[in-house]
Amino acid sequence: MLSAARNLPLPVVRTAFVALFAAAFFCSPAVSLFVGILFALTLGNPFPAWSRRLSKMLLQGCVVGLGFGMNFHDSLAAGRDGMLFTIVSVVTVMAAGVLLGRLMRVERKGAYLISAGTAICGGSAIAAVAPVIDADENETSLSLATIFVLNAVALFLFPVAGRWLGLSQADFGVWSAIAIHDTSSVVGAGAAYGDEALRVATTVKLTRALWIIPLSIVSMFVFRRKGVKIRIPWFIGWFVVAMLLNTYCTLPAALTDGIALLAHAGLSATLFLIGGGLSLGVIRRVGARPLVLGVVLWAVISVLSLGAILLS
Repeated sequence: MLSAARNLPLPVVRTAFVALFAAAFFCSPAVSLFVGILFALTLGNPFPAWSRRLSKMLLQGCVVGLGFGMNFHDSLAAGRDGMLFTIVSVVTVMAAGVLLGRLMRVERKGAYLISAGTAICGGSAIAAVAPVIDADENETSLSLATIFVLNAVALFLFPVAGRWLGLSQADFGVWSAIAIHDTSSVVGAGAAYGDEALRVATTVKLTRALWIIPLSIVSMFVFRRKGVKIRIPWFIGWFVVAMLLNTYCTLPAALTDGIALLAHAGLSATLFLIGGGLSLGVIRRVGARPLVLGVVLWAVISVLSLGAILLS
């Protein structure tokens, strides 16, 4: 069946790829990434060079757009109760990820991206950090795939675990915001647990997402190449500008909400392109180690944050 799919006429494959890329703007990030990977593994990417260039531009533009959905003061004020947990968890996960990545012999940039996605906010953190450290499409795709698989599991597992443990609405909100990677999964898990859990989870998650900025700046120094001048990437600078405009300027809500909505849609389409760059050869070469690393880091942050919440 796979060989038959590979033998389809190139115009048909190209038309299907373009149609699915357009549809990805209206799908969730997880679905878009999965469809892109499935397409690449069955039919192959008919536009490899074009996909790489467009995915990079879309990725950077979407990071800027996400800034219009964030308010600096509201995020800090609402997430103050979870600030200590956020700081400790981000530092702990990044350090553990780098160390475990070396011990497990996971490629350095891939391990760093998985750690960033686990420590902060899933796909958005990977999207911001990947261009900064000059990660290639395969490293980015495998890191995103690892994070989204765990997000899908967490969305269903965490509400069940929270009720079994007897967590309060507030405690579950903090736990899910720290231990679940992607914002959409955090919101879904919080909504499944209750209104207060949803409110706490969302606000703490926004505070955690602010760590994209310092992590991106630190990452430039960590992955600095000899003789190459360090520059703040334009999209990080404009991300800060977008967030400040949304915070201090009286912009129409329809405008900022629309830009943030387009950014999320664009991110989904970008993930289709990134997934479309995956190949069986890459999977065989990399193996299961990145996924194992992601699971271990997820277990670390889930257990430590839950222990801190139960003891507080």
